[in-house]
Amino acid sequence: TKTNNLSKTYRLGKVSVHAMLDVSICIQGGESVAVMGPSGSGKLTLMNLLGCLAQLSSGSYHLEDFDIKNLNQNQLAEVRNKRIGFVFQNFNLLPRASALENVELPLLYGRVKNSQILALKALGRVGLAKRSKHRPNELSGGERQRVAIARAIVNKPAIVLADEPTGNLDTSTGNEIMSIFSSLNSEGTTIILVTHERA
Repeated sequence: TKTNNLSKTYRLGKVSVHAMLDVSICIQGGESVAVMGPSGSGKLTLMNLLGCLAQLSSGSYHLEDFDIKNLNQNQLAEVRNKRIGFVFQNFNLLPRASALENVELPLLYGRVKNSQILALKALGRVGLAKRSKHRPNELSGGERQRVAIARAIVNKPAIVLADEPTGNLDTSTGNEIMSIFSSLNSEGTTIILVTHERA
């Protein structure tokens, strides 16, 4: 993952607001990186750009062999689905779907065969195979975040982007979540963690 003078500017009426200006980074495959800073410093903007969720205003971004600026919307969607896993502070789980169905979702988008088997395997990876039929409101905060991690890794992405993944959790549960990220990283997954805290 490499960016060169990456910038994002928003137009608010006649005013240009620079959410991020000339950021150049190089993250090697298999690294674990924490992006730290106070609110308003551009952490979320950077995550959205690295996750191909927002268009860059200027500069360049290369993800593996992809020049992100040259991809169309369908190509960007495919990169997001197959190469990037997302974990959010608020979990972003479908409330009426079971843990298994939530994890299975990226596989269904990608029309992957044996999606239930792969989703159950991902849940097992985070220690929740026995809770696969439970809906989010039947799970603790830590369990919901583990479902979100299982969903993020079910496609075996090269990169997992995590936005304040322990922000809504107590310290003990947060430590458990961080140990999962550490384990994923030890297996070769690149982890990019956005946080206010020291990682």
